[in-house]
Amino acid sequence: MAPKLVHTAVQPAGFTKPASLPSRAYVTFLAGNGDYVKGVVGLAKGLRNAKTAYPLVVAVLPDVPEEHRQILESQGCIVREIEPVYPPENHTQFAMAYYVINYSKLRIWEFVEYSKMIYLDGDIQVYGNIDHLFDLPDGQFYAVMDCFCEKTWSHTPQYKVGYCQQCPDKVEWPAEFGQPPAPYFNAGMFVFEPGLSTCEDLLKTLKLTPPTPFAEQDFLNMYFRDIYKPIPPVYNLVLAMLWRHPENVELEKVKVVHYCAAGSKPWRYTGKEENMQREDIKMLVKKWWDIYNDASLDYKKPIAAATEGDGEPVKMEPFIAALSEAGAVQYVTAPSAA
Repeated sequence: MAPKLVHTAVQPAGFTKPASLPSRAYVTFLAGNGDYVKGVVGLAKGLRNAKTAYPLVVAVLPDVPEEHRQILESQGCIVREIEPVYPPENHTQFAMAYYVINYSKLRIWEFVEYSKMIYLDGDIQVYGNIDHLFDLPDGQFYAVMDCFCEKTWSHTPQYKVGYCQQCPDKVEWPAEFGQPPAPYFNAGMFVFEPGLSTCEDLLKTLKLTPPTPFAEQDFLNMYFRDIYKPIPPVYNLVLAMLWRHPENVELEKVKVVHYCAAGSKPWRYTGKEENMQREDIKMLVKKWWDIYNDASLDYKKPIAAATEGDGEPVKMEPFIAALSEAGAVQYVTAPSAA
């Protein structure tokens, strides 16, 4: 189990809300010059396919090349560069070597121009509209509970005794181990409220907290333990659930799929890794590619946003005048889609 969180003098800080910008957005994270940019492009198109009302912000580290940033902007993403965040120096062996860069995700709490955000990893795809999650009550941290059954959890007591929070009655938590572990979420998707005071306290607390194998996921679980509220697995289907807990999965109802199992990332898929020849996996990989390759889901700049370089903008006054003659028209400003 992860070591106890070393809190600073203050508890998790209250969320600081901007006074005049009650906007919402999805947000993801990108680092380096590798092929993960394909995942983010796929995510942007998936959100558009799901007809979201909100944009996708991409928090990028300085090492993301300009070419990749332009690709993201061409897909309607809002690209925001952030400073890297590093864990305290020690010799912790992370479950995956690249997890160390994920601490930089903490910077998304600085995006206070948004009152609420939904974070999604770049290897996630959205297959149904989830905008309603923005309406969840404020002051809580929402995410889907993780599964402890894969080998990446082999360092934990949960894995060693066969206990999983997805089926807590199957193998009971040993009494000699004390209280069962607190609910633990997968940090590939979560609903949160940005706040500068929260971000400052996150970074301050991180300096005092020993890194653990699941890096920022362990840290966020410890930090937000008291305000974490589980949401159903349809909002973050970790693929291992398909073979570990099929009784908990109704695939036709799943809105968000997390391609985090070894070999499952669609843009790298070969089918050679364990479980990757399952029919449900092949179907989900194809489903991702269908969205990624669908040119009709590419971002189209709104007419109202046309510039001089794009030709003569359409004059809306005659249309508005004609509508006014037919009856009073009330206009409601809505956020642009991702």
